[in-house]
Amino acid sequence: MKILLSNDDGVFAKGLATLYEALATEHDVTVIAPDRNCSGFSNALSLQQPLRIQKMDNGFYSVNGTPSDCAHLGINRFLEEDPELVVSGINHGANLGDDVIYSGTVAAATEGRFMGLPAIAVSLTSHEGNHFETAARVVLEIIAKLQKHPLPANQILNVNVPDIPYDQLKGIQVTRQGRRHRAETMVRANDAFGRDIYWYGPIGEEQDAGPGTDFHAIANGYCSVTPLSVDMTAYQSLDTMKAWLAKNDQTSSKNLHK
Repeated sequence: MKILLSNDDGVFAKGLATLYEALATEHDVTVIAPDRNCSGFSNALSLQQPLRIQKMDNGFYSVNGTPSDCAHLGINRFLEEDPELVVSGINHGANLGDDVIYSGTVAAATEGRFMGLPAIAVSLTSHEGNHFETAARVVLEIIAKLQKHPLPANQILNVNVPDIPYDQLKGIQVTRQGRRHRAETMVRANDAFGRDIYWYGPIGEEQDAGPGTDFHAIANGYCSVTPLSVDMTAYQSLDTMKAWLAKNDQTSSKNLHK
């Protein structure tokens, strides 16, 4: 299988190299990744600067852009043939619950899906990064299953793996997104000239982290696999909104004829 591999931690990240080594044993893999750490870039595109791509000594390609740029450039222009799958990761740290909104890792996978390809985002749920090989092995297993059971056209998979040896992993659970409390207050400090500067504070604690959530799976030693919909429409609200908009239209019409 032809795979486009990217990430948001940058082209020099250990998680990227580990995943490449695992995937390349069974697949034809091309790595196109940002030239720097782009964590938290979400689905940003570089619209105000040209993109440059450079081949590195190890065969990876480095781009002066975002994770979404890397996926878009690879599929739309750079690769001679379209890949069959986009994989993003292995991220250094979890992408659970609300994190997916901000995640560059998830964004690279989402961009692949926007371009018509199945996609997987994978994260190791600690910043220590002791067991990237566990996450890489899980990805290989998931890819094997996807070859027999393809994803729906509007979905990607968000995979989170505990930072433990593979033989200690209790299994894989299909989960839904949990939810955090709001992030803590931003931290104010001063620069060298005494001017105010601000840093983001700690991420919020889990609010919705019960059974069935991605948080719960990770806390109990399981790998979490969450199918994410690229279509963000809140379908359950369509009928309700049509009803109250129609009601407002009728009220406005009556007011016009007073």
